[in-house]
Amino acid sequence: MHEFSLGFLRCVRCTSKLWVDIFCQDSEITEGMLECKGCGLNFPIIDAVPIIWDDFSKYLSSRITLGGKLFRLASTGRMKKFVKDSLSKSVRGDDQTALEKRWSEIYQRSKNSKFYVMIKSKLRQIPPSELAVEYGCSIGLMSDFLARHNKTVFGIDKSYSAIQIAKKLPKKNLDFVVADSLSPLFGDQKFNVVLALNVLELIEPLDLLEHVSKQISKGYLVISDPYDFDRGKNSVKKSFDEKSLRKNLYDLGFSISNKTQKPSYIPWTLNLNSRCTLNYKVDLVVAKK
Repeated sequence: MHEFSLGFLRCVRCTSKLWVDIFCQDSEITEGMLECKGCGLNFPIIDAVPIIWDDFSKYLSSRITLGGKLFRLASTGRMKKFVKDSLSKSVRGDDQTALEKRWSEIYQRSKNSKFYVMIKSKLRQIPPSELAVEYGCSIGLMSDFLARHNKTVFGIDKSYSAIQIAKKLPKKNLDFVVADSLSPLFGDQKFNVVLALNVLELIEPLDLLEHVSKQISKGYLVISDPYDFDRGKNSVKKSFDEKSLRKNLYDLGFSISNKTQKPSYIPWTLNLNSRCTLNYKVDLVVAKK
């Protein structure tokens, strides 16, 4: 974790400022503990990745295999004890570790998709700014691109496997955090650019729009989705389509660029394996306040 991030990150329970106890450090903080003086919560930094989750034991409950990996990655006895104690409080559930790792690998194989070329062309049309964030950043492909044109950039995702890959992108103005995209991770911080690509089926859509709207007083939202909401028991409560996405953005005070007022069908190909691809037609909206 880069030290500059301390100026932006907040406790996701009480939004107090976070302090850091550094265990290991080289060019950035590779291991340590983010501490909230307000409510007493601690958030680990392991292999340079901060995990800022309201309940770390609950996070591991659905990622027991990841818990073992974090224990092995920890280089100090203090961190190993923290991970071990957190695992002991976890209630074993459906283990998402392998699934999150698999999708990280799929995104790596699909990083040359023409979809990303289209998104980059839209982002180039947005003026350079002070602060940008990508929600659901996965392995950080677009966060990395944002960091070329914006002063400070954050990528947020709940997958440790994805963020661990993203952290290999060597930019001093870019940092990644494992966190819930709807959490108050940045307190009342305002952003100039918010990017959210193909996450509406993973994050409750209206909640995400309302969350982002509060973070933009003057800036841009770039959002896309294929509207693939059939996820069984993991489906969101209220799905969107092309019309409802735009209507909700208007209701929240956004204007929509002329070129994205009509629904689009941008090809997005995901290479699942050497014999199978998943082909989406993605809608893109560029909105502004």
